[in-house]
Amino acid sequence: MSEKTDKTEQQRLSVFKTYKLYVGGKFPRSESGRVYEVTDSKGKWLANAPLSSRKDARDAVVAARKAFGGWSGATAYNRGQILYRVAEMLEGRKDQFVREVADAEGLSKSKAAAVVDAAIDRWVWYAGWTDKIAQVVGGGNPVAGPFFNLSTPEPTGVVTVLAPQESSFLGLVSVIAPVIATGNTVIVIASEKSPLPALSLGEVLATSDLPGGVVNVLSGKTAEIAAPLAAHQDVNAIDLAGADDVLAKDLEIAAADNLKRVVRPQAVDYSRTPGIERLTAFLETKTVWHPTGALGASGSSY
Repeated sequence: MSEKTDKTEQQRLSVFKTYKLYVGGKFPRSESGRVYEVTDSKGKWLANAPLSSRKDARDAVVAARKAFGGWSGATAYNRGQILYRVAEMLEGRKDQFVREVADAEGLSKSKAAAVVDAAIDRWVWYAGWTDKIAQVVGGGNPVAGPFFNLSTPEPTGVVTVLAPQESSFLGLVSVIAPVIATGNTVIVIASEKSPLPALSLGEVLATSDLPGGVVNVLSGKTAEIAAPLAAHQDVNAIDLAGADDVLAKDLEIAAADNLKRVVRPQAVDYSRTPGIERLTAFLETKTVWHPTGALGASGSSY
C-alpha cells in the first residue's frame, strides 16, 4: 500500500498557475490569445503571461469609466476601508508574493519578504489618507464680500499608470494606491519583464471589496499598450513611472491631444515613505461660491 502511494505521488504532475489579465473585475485572457514567456533573473522560465492588445486596452478604459461614478461617489472613509481590506488580503497571501517578488527581482527570500511587508504597509498608509487629503489641499478662501468661497478636491477621472519596470511590487503598489485613494479609477500596465506580482495582485483586489473596474491590470509590451491609452480621449491622466525617456516623450505628445494630466518619470526610492505628490497629481480643485445670508443685528454674517 505504501509503495503504491509513493508511486502515485511520483506520477503526479504539477498544476501550473495560469496568469490572466484583470479587467472590469474579471479575469480574461488577452483578446488576441497571445502570451509571452516570463523568466526569473537567471533566465529560468516562470510562466506565460498574457500579451495584451490594443483591444484589451480599450476594454480596460470602458471598464474604468463605468466604475468611476460609483467609486468617486463613495465616501472617502469607505474607500479607506477598502484599501485597508486590500492590505488584509495581502497579509494572508504573503508567502505567494514573497516567492513571486524574489523570482521577479532576483532577491533573497528575506529581502523579498521585506519588500512585500513594505507594500502591505503602503496600502495601509494610503488608506489613512483617503479622508484627510481634502483637509490638506482644500479649504475656505477669504473673499471681499458676503460669500463663502470653498475649494474642494475632486478626482481627475480615468488614469493610466505605467508601473515601474524594476520595482515589480512595491513600486507597483506605490503608483496604484494613491490614484484610487483619491477616487480615480486606473488602468495599470504591469512591468514588462516582471508582470507576475501585478497579475496576482488582481486576484487580491477581486476579493477585497474593491468594485470591478476600479483597477484594471494589463501585461505585455509596455510601449504597445501605452500608445493607444495615451491617445485615448476617455483617459484623463497618465503616470509615466515605467517609461524610458524616448517612450515618455512620445506618450506625452500623444497625451496632449486631450490635455491629459501627465506625471513625468523620475528617479524614486519606493522604499521611502511617500509624500502626497501622487495623491495631489490626480486631483482637480473645485471652487464654490455661496452667499453667507443676511446680516445679524450685530453686523456679523452667518
